[in-house]
Amino acid sequence: MKPYISPEESKTFKEKPIEIQELINTALYILDCFGIPLEATPRRLERTAIAFLASSNIKKIADIKNAKDLNSGYSLKTREIITFVNEHFNETISPGSYDDIRRKDLKLLTIAEVVLQSSPNSATNDSTRGYSLNPTYGELVRSFGSPNWEQTVAERLKDIEPLSQKLKRERTISKVDVTLPSGGHLSCSIGEHNDLQKAIIEEFLPRYGHGAEVLYVGDTSDKYLYLEKEKLEQLRFFEISHEELPDVIAYSKKKNWLYLIEAVHSSGPINEIRLLQLQKLTKDCTADIVYITAFLNRQKFRQFMTEIAWETEVWTADNPDHLVHFNGDKFLGPYSK
Repeated sequence: MKPYISPEESKTFKEKPIEIQELINTALYILDCFGIPLEATPRRLERTAIAFLASSNIKKIADIKNAKDLNSGYSLKTREIITFVNEHFNETISPGSYDDIRRKDLKLLTIAEVVLQSSPNSATNDSTRGYSLNPTYGELVRSFGSPNWEQTVAERLKDIEPLSQKLKRERTISKVDVTLPSGGHLSCSIGEHNDLQKAIIEEFLPRYGHGAEVLYVGDTSDKYLYLEKEKLEQLRFFEISHEELPDVIAYSKKKNWLYLIEAVHSSGPINEIRLLQLQKLTKDCTADIVYITAFLNRQKFRQFMTEIAWETEVWTADNPDHLVHFNGDKFLGPYSK
């Protein structure tokens, strides 16, 4: 069995005991066989795995053969899942993050119906709703390790289209072609967020990038659509697997400027909290940082205008020849403290 996460890829994973690391990788192997797409950051994979284990009442490898499912009457609410993983998997997840369990950690598992809701007809934010392993998958989990287990899974699930295949098919239906400053090409999934990223790369950077090279682009369906990992590491950029990557990163060798660009469609401008967060994460970076929030149009910009942090820049795709400078001692460029 291949390791899906290695200690070098995730700080939280590295800090866990070897037996927990093995259990998490085993859980990811099982989910892979169930057709769950595992194209995510190491930390996101880790969180998905431990949410799956909590929903099955699995604390160690030996518990797999006794995994509980919804038919056993077992289920955990999102707050209880946090308590479970903090206690058994060396986590320190805040009790206030319970909504992230539903929206992020359990998202793929519930869409694929590997994990079921104890009261599916309740409101989305119903705090009494629990989550538990689907009995169909529970039987397969309990038989894990038996001879020809993979073939048994394939046979038992032959009439269920894997979520990974569904998503792959949807992603290939329509794409947005993006041309990089270097002349290379990317294909992003359809959507206003990626339309904006296309404009950033094709319109903003040629105007204001001082010959900048794109080092990272995250697609809405592929976190690492484009990544120049070694070049970012040379600049002592923060851990690539981090959840807080901006949407587009570009580097101007001529200026030694690193552009951190947020493409805002429905949320996520560089506000004061986000700025402090990025400043902390890039404190060891050898390049000077330029912070940009990009919008498709001025109407969208107006919705977020009061949130924009000082000493950052704003660009709108409908007025590509203009920038909005939020204070500072200069126009476009990094600000020193």
